[in-house]
Amino acid sequence: MTSNGVSHNPHDATALSMPTYPSNCLEFAKPFLAPETKVSEGVEKAKVPLNILLVGAGLGGLSTAIALTQSGHTVTVFEQTPVLGEVGAGIQVPSNSTKILFKLGLKPYLKPYVTEPESISFRRWQTGNVIGNTKLVPDFTNNFDAPYYVIHRAHFHSALCQKVQDMGIEIKLGARVENYDPVAGSITLADGTTFTGDLVIAADGIKSVARKIVLGGEDMAFRKPGFAAYRATVDVERMRNDPEVSWLLERPALNIWYDKDKIHILRLHLIMDFYDRIGDARHVMTYTIGAGKAFNMVLSHPDATDPSTWDPTKAVDDMKAEFDGWDPVLTKIIGMVEKTLKWPLISGSVLDKWVSDKLVILGDAAHAMLPYMSQGAAMAVEDGLALSRALSKIQNTEQLGKCLSIFEQVRMQRAGQMQEASLLNSQLWHFADGPLQEARDAAMVPEVKGLPFSHSPNQWSDPATQMWCYGYDTEGAIDEAWESSRLNNVQL
Repeated sequence: MTSNGVSHNPHDATALSMPTYPSNCLEFAKPFLAPETKVSEGVEKAKVPLNILLVGAGLGGLSTAIALTQSGHTVTVFEQTPVLGEVGAGIQVPSNSTKILFKLGLKPYLKPYVTEPESISFRRWQTGNVIGNTKLVPDFTNNFDAPYYVIHRAHFHSALCQKVQDMGIEIKLGARVENYDPVAGSITLADGTTFTGDLVIAADGIKSVARKIVLGGEDMAFRKPGFAAYRATVDVERMRNDPEVSWLLERPALNIWYDKDKIHILRLHLIMDFYDRIGDARHVMTYTIGAGKAFNMVLSHPDATDPSTWDPTKAVDDMKAEFDGWDPVLTKIIGMVEKTLKWPLISGSVLDKWVSDKLVILGDAAHAMLPYMSQGAAMAVEDGLALSRALSKIQNTEQLGKCLSIFEQVRMQRAGQMQEASLLNSQLWHFADGPLQEARDAAMVPEVKGLPFSHSPNQWSDPATQMWCYGYDTEGAIDEAWESSRLNNVQL
């Protein structure tokens, strides 16, 4: 039975369509919906295959190369280092990123390396008492169609490299790009060799050469909030043999300790939970990586001094002094650290353009951000899929400019808002003890007790932030912007 073209069969789910307004009212019906309303597998094929030059073989560059190649473009990657590899320690792969990586066929490549934390626990800096809690398993998989992982950065990069190799994507190593010609769509290497393509993508990192060209000779202004982070790992077997800290290894989790005036992040490799201790300007985040074989730690703290003055030989002692007087469990783990690296934390400013003719920047080159939402690499992964989707819309090369403009519009908004969220977390996590800190902690009591709540200072738990951050539809945002542009042109 139909009326006005709408089916009223009470058993007919195919008449349902996803609402255009923000709503989750049809989540329950996904298994029954028509095929066109379900999440598609693989990327949309390009109608106009392009010859694309991609500069930078980091996490964002390689994931972009995979997406574009699957769409039917020919991609050549140029990497300045003579050998592929990544430095660093643990990195989070949130659900909005995991969903895309699975779509690109990376699930089996990641599986040997990832750990899936069960929860994120926010802990009081002096005592370790839980003051906030985000349940990741099974909630994030159920709500966002993909799990929340942690992984060693080097393993993440290795998985991408293996996928690139299996796809036959060419990577030119030792190929340092010194100049870009946006109009010609060309790059010039340090040895003088020139390559030309239909499109040049620069995923060349926070020290991007291409960004200055896109911005007309001016470079991005960096925001320095005055924080630094120690990154370290701890021997899991040493922890396992100590009854005071071994409980952290029993279940995979992420923990965060907060302190007033101090923010330190400690990441544990073996745990399936996140443990985050927060306090006055410091916090520590811990979780296990290497499929539970290493304990990763990130310790964030105030430091506005010049990194060139830092003495690496004193880093371990300086780190221990920063967290003196914290939760005894945490300080005992810190005491097990034998070496650490200290990194300045900086954020890029929001740019007014990412595109110049046939040159486009993405990833950290376009939107470097603080690590307090753990979304830096995820935004680069989203960039790659979004660009692939936008390019799949064009019917001829004359539409390339329109395509890049839509990509730029959509991604600048998304990445800019994530930069904003990261900066906000740097404030939320670092209140000095007092009325504001007490109000924050009180607002997280319902999530700790498992009671219903409609809002939370914990952005991993806050329902509205959760849906915006982890439920984001990268391809859908491009589709919507393209259709809006088409309708505007029709009206004109």
